Amino acid sequence: MSAPHGEWLDELGLGGLPRRQLSGGYRGAVWSLDDRYVLKVGGRPAVEAAVARLVPGIAPEVIAVTEDASVSAFVPGTGVEVLLAELPGTEAREVGLAAGRALARIGEVRLGRPGWFLDGSLRLGEMPGDLAGFVTACLARRHPGWPLTDADLRGLLARAREWAPLVPHGEARLVHSDFNPKNLIAARDGNGWRVTVLDWEFAHSGSPLTDLGNVLRFGDTPFTDGVLEGFGPCPAGWREAARALDLFALADFLTRPPREPLASRLLGVLRTAAATPGPAPRPSGARSAPG
Repeated sequence: MSAPHGEWLDELGLGGLPRRQLSGGYRGAVWSLDDRYVLKVGGRPAVEAAVARLVPGIAPEVIAVTEDASVSAFVPGTGVEVLLAELPGTEAREVGLAAGRALARIGEVRLGRPGWFLDGSLRLGEMPGDLAGFVTACLARRHPGWPLTDADLRGLLARAREWAPLVPHGEARLVHSDFNPKNLIAARDGNGWRVTVLDWEFAHSGSPLTDLGNVLRFGDTPFTDGVLEGFGPCPAGWREAARALDLFALADFLTRPPREPLASRLLGVLRTAAATPGPAPRPSGARSAPG
């Protein structure tokens, strides 16, 4: 932690609290302050704080923000990634149900138009809309650490062209854009679970199916079954559209240095996509509300 950040904590009256570093934040470092507050340095703190205020009870409460850091309330609980390694399938599905309900609430937030949040006022900039063009650009500037073959590259470009018509356009709802177990905290709440969503640095305005594509990236599990049930009704073709939207994120990963153990899993998903002709291996009809 830098001296200016320590001085800022002193100004907030938090400088004397015990600190321990936490995992989390793709572009930031995170510390617990006596398990009462969380300091995050890096990312997009002004945007993350403004977005968090749109979904109280889903995102942690933000206490203070500077240009490059934020302090929020500490959320007790256990990372869902940790829980899923320990819980039986029935309990994992219950955690997924709570996560799906949280995701549905996120998607209920309507915004003016699709776009990328530019600053803490949530002004909207442009988002890439052409899947084939975006994937082509990402592959052209891919990091050399990704061991993609020429066949992989040809396959990814072919899938981008095939899946481009499946990308929904015009939706303007809040999207977390990194919704998966590593960014979720769960705690028991009566007979069920309460889920809090962390790390909003990639949030934007677009289609909620983007978040479903993220959570389904590595396949169906009891947890994802619960997410889908908690999320509720989906339009016809939702799975194909979600998979197409997730290809934006997968291609963007290729422009960054690979990080293990995630990189190996992503490479498997990319190679499966590259080798899978057609819109999707599992056509999906509309999903009705559960029950």
